[in-house]
Amino acid sequence: MAEEIINRVAKSPLVTIDLEELYPEGQRTVFDISNWLYEGLILREKDFRENVLNHDWNVYQDHYVALTCKTEAIIPSWAYLLITTKLANFATKVVVGNLELLETSIFQEIISNLNENEYKDKPVIIKGCSDKPIPETAQVQLVEKLLPTAKTILFGEACSTVPLYKRKK
Repeated sequence: MAEEIINRVAKSPLVTIDLEELYPEGQRTVFDISNWLYEGLILREKDFRENVLNHDWNVYQDHYVALTCKTEAIIPSWAYLLITTKLANFATKVVVGNLELLETSIFQEIISNLNENEYKDKPVIIKGCSDKPIPETAQVQLVEKLLPTAKTILFGEACSTVPLYKRKK
């Protein structure tokens, strides 16, 4: 009689967190305000306000938006705030910065909402490879979140992990 094959990985208390699985759907958009500046450098308030007023903000429905200025112009803070008063009605999230900062901000929110008690006294693997743009900062924030509760924290895949932390007994 053949011996039954036991899947020890399935029976293991190991918990894998794959940040890619938490990646929210939605288009990421960079909104460059330099197109609304005189010669790409000078913000003329009247013209700028007119552009904000006349722009079709519906196109950003459910987008994650990074506001930026791709020229060397000095932009007053109120300009980004004014745009946000319109974008906030349509966009899922708005930040001032680039796409990496946008992703970092998205994951900061996701990780802060994770219930760390689900990982209490368990060995946790933070999955390493991803096809989506997961910022390294998100992995750092996840480690910070897990440190008080997880028994061990590993990085990589179940077949080859790098140990990061083990709670002292």
